[in-house]
Parts: sequence; structure tokens; C-alpha cells
Amino acid sequence: MDVTNFITKSKASKEALKTATLLKNLNVNAVIRGERGVGKKTLARYIMPEAEVISAKNYNEILSLLENTSKLIIYDIQELANIKVVMEEAQKRNVRIIATSSKTYKNEELDKYFSINFLLPSLKERPEDVEYLIKRYIEEAKEIFLIDKNIKLERFKPDLSQNGISLKRQVIISLLLKDIDEKEIMQIVYNFLYDRLGGNNDYKDFLHLYEAPLIDAGLERFKSQLQLSQILGLNRNTLRKKIHDNKKYLRSIDE
Repeated sequence: MDVTNFITKSKASKEALKTATLLKNLNVNAVIRGERGVGKKTLARYIMPEAEVISAKNYNEILSLLENTSKLIIYDIQELANIKVVMEEAQKRNVRIIATSSKTYKNEELDKYFSINFLLPSLKERPEDVEYLIKRYIEEAKEIFLIDKNIKLERFKPDLSQNGISLKRQVIISLLLKDIDEKEIMQIVYNFLYDRLGGNNDYKDFLHLYEAPLIDAGLERFKSQLQLSQILGLNRNTLRKKIHDNKKYLRSIDE
């Protein structure tokens, strides 16, 4: 049985869990740094599973909690209005703090009040974790959509822009769209456009929603602008112009 939801398939995540396991038995304050979505909050909960968890933006609530708790997890500590006041109050009341922060956050108060400060690498540096997370997110999505058959995502390029957050969203959307029909696609586009229409050039401004995926899929599948122009019934120059006009939306361009 897993002792934590934190994924430990890569060397970096195993080292992070080893540090967190050590911290479980030490009465010290610690900061877990890293990008959004790398698992900082999950690791903090593993260290102190019984602790209250609160955003650093809730300054007054944090001060109130310090009066009634012995352990506290503060996430996004870079958003804290006055770290010195909070930590002095925590020390006075003997409250242990595990905090999370952005990767680049620096504050002289951190070294003063936090004995341990370690970095949790991004998922781009933990490919083994990414592979496992994709499988896990697929299983979670299958439960949501009541799918009982095995699913394999084809032509799937992991979106790690926000680490686990963007990856999970991508997997769920990919699974949702896997068996979608034309009517459902049109309903999605309808919902997207309804509140955005109102400009004098909307037809031209939103035409890429149709053209870009059509061209992108065609280039990926047929690997040839000439063949795609024949299939779409366009002359080569017209297709090349449309590719140029939609260039920023295309993932595969066959120059």
C-alpha cells in the first residue's frame, strides 16, 4: 500500500521523498521549493498529514490558526504579507511550519526561520514520473467518464507547462475527446464562441479554430503539402498561404 500519493518513479522524486521521510521525524521548519504542479503540497501533507493546510494569501487566518494549532502547512509562502511576523508568532507558540514556495523565491527570513530548504524538480526532469502519471490520470478519467475498456492515447505529447496540473487536464480532455462526435464538437465550439462574438471582424478572427486543426491534422497524417492540397481541394499556393496565416497554431509544418 502506498504511504503517499507522491509519485516516486524517478531518482529525483525518490530523493525528495527520502528527505520528506526524514522530516517526518524531525521537529524543524522546512520549505519545499518548485514550480507549480510538481507535487510540493502533496509532499508537505506527507510530512505532516494531520496539519492544517492554508494559502499564504490568508494572512489573518494564519495568525488566527497559530493560536490553536501545533502544526501548519502554508503553501505559496512567497505570497505571505509579512513572513517575519508569522514566523515570530509561530516560534513564540512553538508551532511547526512546513511551507511551499515558488522555485525562484528568495527571502532572508527563510534561512533564518527554516532549517531545511530543498528543491523539487519539474516533471520535465522526471520523465519516469510523467509516464506513470499519464497512466494514473487515464485511470482516474476512466472512472469519471464510466469507461471500462483499456484506453491508449495516440499521438500524445505531454503538456508539462504547469507540470502535473497541465498534464492531468490534458489527459482528461484527450480522453473526453477520444470518442466525441460531430454534434458534440460543434456544441463545444458554440459554447466557446457564444460569449466571445461581438467584434467587426469575428469571422476572420475565429476562422483559425476550423482551419488550423484541419491543416495540422492533415500535415501530420499525410506528411506532404502537395497531397494535402489535393485532398482538401485547394491549390498549393492557397494551402501555403493558409499554413502561413495559421503558423502559430500548427504543431507540424511540412515546409
